[in-house]
Amino acid sequence: MGLAFKPNTDDIREAKSFEIINLLAAEGAKIKAYDPVAMENAKKLCLMSIIAPVPMKLPRTVTLLVIVTEWNEFRLLNLEKLKSIMRKPFIFDAGNMYNPKQMEKMGFHYYSIGR
Repeated sequence: MGLAFKPNTDDIREAKSFEIINLLAAEGAKIKAYDPVAMENAKKLCLMSIIAPVPMKLPRTVTLLVIVTEWNEFRLLNLEKLKSIMRKPFIFDAGNMYNPKQMEKMGFHYYSIGR
């Protein structure tokens, strides 16, 4: 989640999200991506096949959620619902969006990167 290089922009130039997508895809991961603003720019990069319409419409086969850009929209996600649609509730959070202890209490395997 989060394709833009920073929140509140549609700029995807040099965005770390694409490096992460490429690394995961090289390992055989099936990717679905979402960004509240940068979707059109991502489509221009021929990534239409990996675009998810909104986070809560992810396939129930999701085992890992990677948050790259710290959009406010992601802070407001219904985490209980998100957990219920994930096959395995693993979250890697590069934006340090959530409280690690709270996420663990909720049953997520939560990894806050750089904290």
